[in-house]
Amino acid sequence: MLGKGIKVKKGNNTIPIFFAVDDGYIPFLAVAIESILAHASKENYYLIKILYTNISDKNKRIIKKYENDILNIEFVDLTYYINEVKDKLYTRDYYTKTTYFRLFLPDLYPQFDKVLYLDSDITVLTDIAELYNINVKDNLVAAAPDDVIQNEPIFQEYVEKVVGVSDYRHYFNAGILVMNLDELRKFKFQEKFLYLLETTKYAVVQDQDYLNRMCKGRVKLFDNTWNRMPIGGDIVPREELKLIHYNLAYKPWHFEDILYKEYFWETAQKTEFFNDIQRIKDTYSDEEKFKDREAYTKLKILAQKESDCVGDDRIKTKLKLKSTEKISELSNERVRILSEIENLEKEGLFDKDAEKDPPTITLESENVDYLNEKITSKVKNIFANKTGEYFLKNIIKTQKLLIKDIKGIENLNKIKDGAIITCNHFNPFDAFAVEAAFRKSNLVKDKKLYKVIREGNYTNFPGLYGFFFRNCDTLPLSSSTKTMKEFIKATETILQRGDIILIYPEQSLWWNYKKPKPLKPGAFKLATKNNVPIVPIFITMQDSKVVGEDGFMVQEYIINIEEPIYPNQNLTYKEAVQEMKDKNYKVWKKVYEDFYKISLEYTTPPEKMPKY
Repeated sequence: MLGKGIKVKKGNNTIPIFFAVDDGYIPFLAVAIESILAHASKENYYLIKILYTNISDKNKRIIKKYENDILNIEFVDLTYYINEVKDKLYTRDYYTKTTYFRLFLPDLYPQFDKVLYLDSDITVLTDIAELYNINVKDNLVAAAPDDVIQNEPIFQEYVEKVVGVSDYRHYFNAGILVMNLDELRKFKFQEKFLYLLETTKYAVVQDQDYLNRMCKGRVKLFDNTWNRMPIGGDIVPREELKLIHYNLAYKPWHFEDILYKEYFWETAQKTEFFNDIQRIKDTYSDEEKFKDREAYTKLKILAQKESDCVGDDRIKTKLKLKSTEKISELSNERVRILSEIENLEKEGLFDKDAEKDPPTITLESENVDYLNEKITSKVKNIFANKTGEYFLKNIIKTQKLLIKDIKGIENLNKIKDGAIITCNHFNPFDAFAVEAAFRKSNLVKDKKLYKVIREGNYTNFPGLYGFFFRNCDTLPLSSSTKTMKEFIKATETILQRGDIILIYPEQSLWWNYKKPKPLKPGAFKLATKNNVPIVPIFITMQDSKVVGEDGFMVQEYIINIEEPIYPNQNLTYKEAVQEMKDKNYKVWKKVYEDFYKISLEYTTPPEKMPKY
């Protein structure tokens, strides 16, 4: 018998608690147990059973340290048992076969009439015994309605049509369960579950769907304060929260802006795994974050397809899926770009764009009016700037551009004459972010902001963006020597009359790349030659709660405007350029490390690091 040898302290109420994990989830199991112990009552005796097939001895020893007079921990290896049925257990994405372990508890533990089953991605905020003591009567389980289902119409349709619950509000989450093992055994639950495995495959929420199908009509629902997920907004009074469940991709150890993350991190800091968990978060890549979101998008597509097979209107369904397919196409391109960025960093090719640029047509001097001296150029410039102003307001309103904060606006206000703004380049909209900061400063009263852009963006970029590139106070570079002479003359005129020029000294756009890249000297040569300061801007970013058209979270920007850097008149021209470039990079590096709390490191081998 699996429960043989259990020691129970006389006079205490026994609370049997089951988890099912593998080695990868041990750090989060530690957080869950830490939170249980923090609120445990000395009047109870807590028996924690950890079902597993793959956990190292080292991790077992660390978890066992939590044992004390009121807490017992046992690791139960189910390898042999699960091998008997593993070929029947369907898994997908982030699911593993451990998720099915709870379904075998009635027969595995005949000595218990009632147990708690808890997922390990949780933080408990009160005595878990309160949940165990809920009176389940003759119901098979007690559970909370699934917050994800309650907030997503596609899943609501799925659970009613495919799983067969009478009302989606009765569909429960199986991550937090009070299991009435006595009634489940009388019901012959395991026998019926194994039969259902042979005849029916639930591909969306797998074991949870089986539980809902088999237990419907015999479920005691408790409120979601005992199984609150970081979804649907901060609508539950904090003092009522009892258990936070970081379900699906809502992991504070993967994403920055997760509701209720403070409860997790406060507890995680008390565990031996805190540094490991912090490292997991710091190294979790944009591509991994995308895959998490893509899995959720695919889950919705799958749920919709499953629902379609139950007598739905196929034309209506196709219309629903069109937008999802478009998201998937854009998402795949983003994944390709992220992979390309990863390769470019490894090769040290920091000045090469990761995205497919339009073909470059040489910009001849007669085809550009840098200072808008012609009447037609002036008219187009006025119209373009008005349109651009409206466009900026619109992308902020529609949350395509999210600016959380602008820090250091006083550093822009210090500028009295001409200056060059440098900024990291990671998104086509980052120029609009700089524009927004410029408009908040005193400079907007009597100065213009010019933007240096690539040649191809000016000569061959289509649509509205192409119109902006050609007419919104832009200074295109050129592969023509003659045109570049005009470019240099124009920049000198602009700076000497006291206007501002935005230059990207990285000279490449890497989408959502957070690190500062090695800088090229062009901006600093212009500043030194014209004896004007550089104003370094470094934009840091974090995930917002807004999902973009590409399936990725829209980034929320903090615009960090740093102290102006002036050319050193006591140095030679070459030395002054190098000093300004070094100071700019050092400032960016500090902002990066202070914000992201990690050292700036590249995957580039030392021999491939560029020396600009």
